[in-house]
Amino acid sequence: MMVYKEENFLKLSGIQHFAFCRRQWGLIYIENQWEENVLTVEGHIIHEKAHDNFGIESRGNILISRGMPVFSASLGISGECDVVEFHRSPDGIKITGREDLYKVVPIEYKRGKEKQEEWDELQLAAQSMCLEEMLCCNISVGYLFYHEIRRRVAVKISDELRKKVCEMLNEMH
Repeated sequence: MMVYKEENFLKLSGIQHFAFCRRQWGLIYIENQWEENVLTVEGHIIHEKAHDNFGIESRGNILISRGMPVFSASLGISGECDVVEFHRSPDGIKITGREDLYKVVPIEYKRGKEKQEEWDELQLAAQSMCLEEMLCCNISVGYLFYHEIRRRVAVKISDELRKKVCEMLNEMH
C-alpha cells in the first residue's frame, strides 16, 4: 500500500472538481486560479453554517461533529467533513470519553440539488474512506444534504464507488 507524505496530500474537495472537469480542477488546484461568483459565495455561506463548530453536539442517541478535519495517508488527501454524526449502535466503534459504541455517518452539504452524475458521491466516498482509516471503522452509507431541496439523500458507499475514488486520486496525484 502506498503511503503519501503530508506535504503531498491533495485537497479532498478537489475530487468533486476533478470528476466534473479535469481542466477546472487543474486551474483551481494547480494554477490557483479562482474567481468567486454568486453561486460560490452561496456555497461558502452554507458551508460556514455547517461548520459552525461548538465541539460535539448531542441530540438523543446521536453525537454531531461539525467541520471535522480528516485525512488519509493511503489516499494522499486531507480536508474537512461538513458534518459527521455518530449514531449510538451496538455494532459501532468506541469514542474516547464515551461509554457507548457509535456508528459513523458523514454528511456533505451542497448548495444545489441532486445530480445525475456522481461528482458529489465521489467526494462523500472519499470523506468516508478518510474516516474509516482514521477511526478504524466501516462506513456503508453517508448523506448528501442539498440546500436547494432542503433534504438529505442517502449514498451507499459501495466497493465500486471506492474503486472510482482510488482511480481518480491516483490520476490526480
